[in-house]
Amino acid sequence: MSNLQSEMLIEQKVSNAQKSTGVAYLLWFFVGGFGGHRFYLGKTGTAVAQLIITVVGLFTLIPLIITGIWVLVDAFLIPAIVRENTESVRRQARLEVASIDR
Repeated sequence: MSNLQSEMLIEQKVSNAQKSTGVAYLLWFFVGGFGGHRFYLGKTGTAVAQLIITVVGLFTLIPLIITGIWVLVDAFLIPAIVRENTESVRRQARLEVASIDR
């Protein structure tokens, strides 16, 4: 496979698997306290933690304050998480194409 074909295949895989910043912000706005944006972005472990803290916070006030701060910080972290996800997909695609070329 030529170098151009390899790069086209890599970028096609990246564009197919890329997460949308807009969708992440919509999820953050509507279900951010329940970790919806983190589930979407592939951060399942922290999304579950955020969900549990929010559910516990429904009965007491302190966990809701923690979740509120966490969600506010996430508003600034979303672009970096999307970039990290895109680069991870690109690295994986490069490995797959390299294994095909052998």
